[in-house]
Amino acid sequence: MATTTPAGVRAHAKHAGGHGDDAPMTHRQIMEALSGLLLGMFVAILSSTIVSNALPEIIGDLGGGQSAYTWVVTATLLAMTAATPLWGKLADLYNKKALVQIALVIYVLGSMAAGLSQNSGMLIACRVVQGVGVGGLSALAQIVMAAMISPRERGRYSGYLGATFAVATVGGPLLGGVITDTSWLGWRWCFYVGVPFAVIALIVLQKTLHLPVVKRDVKVDWAGAFFISAAVSLLLVWITFAGDKYDWLSWQTYAMVAGAVVLALVFLLVESKASEPIIPLRLFRNRTITLSSIASLFVGVAMFSGTVFFAQYFQLARDESPTMSGVLTIPMIGGLFVSSTVSGQLITRTGKWKAWLVGGGVLITAGLGLLGTIRYDTDYWKTAVFMALLGLGIGMMMQNLVLSTQNQVDPGDLGAASSTVTFFRSLGGAMGVSALGAVMAHRITDYAQDGIADLGPKYASLASGGSTGEIPDMDKLPVPLRTVMESAYGHGIADVFLIASVLALLAFLITLFIKEVPLRTKGALAQAAAGAAEETAPAQTAAAQTDTAVETPAGAVAEEKVPSWAVADDGSDGTANATEPIPAVADAAEVAADTGAGVPVHGHVRGAENTPVPRAAVTLISLAGRQLGRSVAQADGSYALDAPGAGSYVLIASADGFQPQASTVVVNGDPVAYDIVLSGTSGLRGVVRAAVTGEPVESAMVIVTDVRGDLLATGTTGEQGDFSFAELVPGAVTVAVNAAGFRPRALPVEIGVTGVTRTEVVLDAGARLRGVVRAPHGPLADARVTLVDAAGNVAGTATTGDDGAYAFTDLDGGEYTVIATGYPPAATSLTVSGPGVDDHDIELAHPGE
Repeated sequence: MATTTPAGVRAHAKHAGGHGDDAPMTHRQIMEALSGLLLGMFVAILSSTIVSNALPEIIGDLGGGQSAYTWVVTATLLAMTAATPLWGKLADLYNKKALVQIALVIYVLGSMAAGLSQNSGMLIACRVVQGVGVGGLSALAQIVMAAMISPRERGRYSGYLGATFAVATVGGPLLGGVITDTSWLGWRWCFYVGVPFAVIALIVLQKTLHLPVVKRDVKVDWAGAFFISAAVSLLLVWITFAGDKYDWLSWQTYAMVAGAVVLALVFLLVESKASEPIIPLRLFRNRTITLSSIASLFVGVAMFSGTVFFAQYFQLARDESPTMSGVLTIPMIGGLFVSSTVSGQLITRTGKWKAWLVGGGVLITAGLGLLGTIRYDTDYWKTAVFMALLGLGIGMMMQNLVLSTQNQVDPGDLGAASSTVTFFRSLGGAMGVSALGAVMAHRITDYAQDGIADLGPKYASLASGGSTGEIPDMDKLPVPLRTVMESAYGHGIADVFLIASVLALLAFLITLFIKEVPLRTKGALAQAAAGAAEETAPAQTAAAQTDTAVETPAGAVAEEKVPSWAVADDGSDGTANATEPIPAVADAAEVAADTGAGVPVHGHVRGAENTPVPRAAVTLISLAGRQLGRSVAQADGSYALDAPGAGSYVLIASADGFQPQASTVVVNGDPVAYDIVLSGTSGLRGVVRAAVTGEPVESAMVIVTDVRGDLLATGTTGEQGDFSFAELVPGAVTVAVNAAGFRPRALPVEIGVTGVTRTEVVLDAGARLRGVVRAPHGPLADARVTLVDAAGNVAGTATTGDDGAYAFTDLDGGEYTVIATGYPPAATSLTVSGPGVDDHDIELAHPGE
């Protein structure tokens, strides 16, 4: 018998800060909370994009070369890469709003210091500080959104994030170009202009962003952060200077690559033993997280290489000003804006996200591949189309890779998982910009030397002068040499895009193997309680039926059903293994013995009208799904158990005849008083009988609906005419019964607050009318027979078969008129006597026959 279960009710917390309301936030509340966050993101992106178009002039003013140009970008990406997982872990441990504000302050300070740079080395150092702030803002923006918004709705708001990214990316180059081209301002103001926006963002964040603060004893994995930073840094240093300062195959290469591998292995060792790793290695047991991280690595190459190298292409290969350089990249940013917004809205509406991910991979690959064909004199409209394709693809993939990961993890790992994907995207960007920048420098040098050689001996001496690696001032070069250099830059940058297209193709192929899992409909703050209620209620209900606390024999391991959100996906079928046994703690005393002095959690379990619910089972579990304590309510409904220490836990209460309730409790070190209100789950039982004989009616369909007409339960009666439904909402319902040979019946039933409500449904046997329609030659097939009651209403219609037979069932007794057509219509009156069968044959013929 199929039944449906109503949603659970909320608990009432007596202690300060108690929180049982997991109702979703309204759109207005979410937008108010996100306003400061989006403004902070706008500031960071604006400052970054302002600098991107000003870099050719900045590096030229500071006397740097192509390596310095690359490292100004790479330093930020490297710091962001190393800091992102650390920010994500801190978000799981500390106040998220305070962390966002700290990241914003760090970024502003780094920007102001960068504006005072006197040489490229100082600028690179300041960009490292900026990168630490950017890592925090980029990771925390995704984490805060995931904490407030369900994955199903998150696509809509990710679109707003993408729109903010697009607007800042469009406005940054334009503003940066204007500042750089304005003599009384200069490029240093590119770093200062974001400060007023940052101050506004800090104020708005303070007023609008309100998230629960979870405090617990933590240990930050500084060693892990150091070793991953060292490994990546060493690898990037090798990529940058290989082939320039030393050969690709040299002792320096062997030493640096080996050192990076050793540091990476040490990092893995540290992470496997750390109590709070910045990148929990267990996350990679989930196939979706693993594949999304790898895909993000390659997407990062495409995303960052586009924004970095386009500035050089337009300014050095096409001789455009910094302002026009920003204007000419609008097609890419417009594509990103449109795809991120539209895909986010449609994902929220349909719940389908993989098609957008795969489509984004196709577009990025196509866009980069086509950009690999451009030259310094390529028609702009072609370049604009290629950039638009790239922007459309990035908008589809960038946010949805994070979304697919956030949809798979335990709420306690949300920050670490989100920042892991962002980490790999930043790592890909850092490695891509560094490696592709080195490749570009070599290709440009080769193309320039070939072109200068073709010009003749007159310009041969300039080839040695251009080998220093400094970015040339095109305006000071003779026209023939200038054309050669523009062609070299155009061709060299196109080669970089072509290489990036191969990496984008790998990202596309990886996304094909990511399994689409339906998006959750609750945010991270509500998932723990909801998941625990659904997954652990059966075990707790069984415990509630005992008179004393459930005890586990010494040395035994109880089999506890783990909430689905607490188990990693094994990658085999995209679903969690929710029945894996885990060690369960028998009672609070055992918890205290294992973990030291516990923190008391106590209160009362009450039902309707504040009545105590004795023998209710109350269980404390961690957010990872491990049982930490269990208690059985006394006669007055009181319960008491111990939490291992400060932290956030899930408290589950269940009792026979009540809906199970899961609530999140926050323990800060002091005893916690927490009362739980359970809503009764009432049952409905009954029997269906025939009115005349009193015999039970077997296989009757029973349907239960609420006052709004919504279906609550359906089932069929057994051999004794009995039916039963469990866990119905107390209140008025309608019970409808339909059975062959009987008149349908519907009756109202009031289901009590507790216990089982019983009812009996009596069905009247319907009268039957049957007969044969005949013509002069015999039974008439396909004749139309209509039955009209005494009030003129059509009671039924039928079409005769080959034997001319017709029949009407479930009729009330009374006067009827039977009309038959096939020959000239004939109408006859008859009386149906009541339950039983009445026969009525009809003769049809043409007049005169």
